[in-house]
Formats: sequence, C-alpha cells, structure tokens
Amino acid sequence: MANGNGFVITKDTWENMPAEQREWLLFDTMQDMNRRLKLVEERPFRDKCYSFMGGLIGGALAAAG
Repeated sequence: MANGNGFVITKDTWENMPAEQREWLLFDTMQDMNRRLKLVEERPFRDKCYSFMGGLIGGALAAAG
C-alpha cells in the first residue's frame, strides 16, 4: 500500500506498526484520496470552460482569416 507521501507499506511493516500509527496512516491516506477525488470532480467543469474559450478564439481567428 502506498500513502500520499509516496512510501510503500509492506504487509510486514503494517503488521509490526503500532495501532495509533496505523490509524494516522489511514487518516492521511483518506485525506489524500479525498483531495484527489475533488480534483477529478472539478475537471469536467474546467474542461468545458477550456472548450468554450477555444471555440471563441477559434471562431474569432476563422472570422478574421
């Protein structure tokens, strides 16, 4: 398992880890996943904005050309 910091946690490491450290690792991983999911959810809106701006610029260039 890899957390947001890029560390790879092996099964042996996980089993020998104190319970409190495991909980913090899970918390950190969940926070990182939440941040990434929010970025994915915002992407379609951003893509539509870029498409709209590209259409405006392309239309203006076509009209001028």
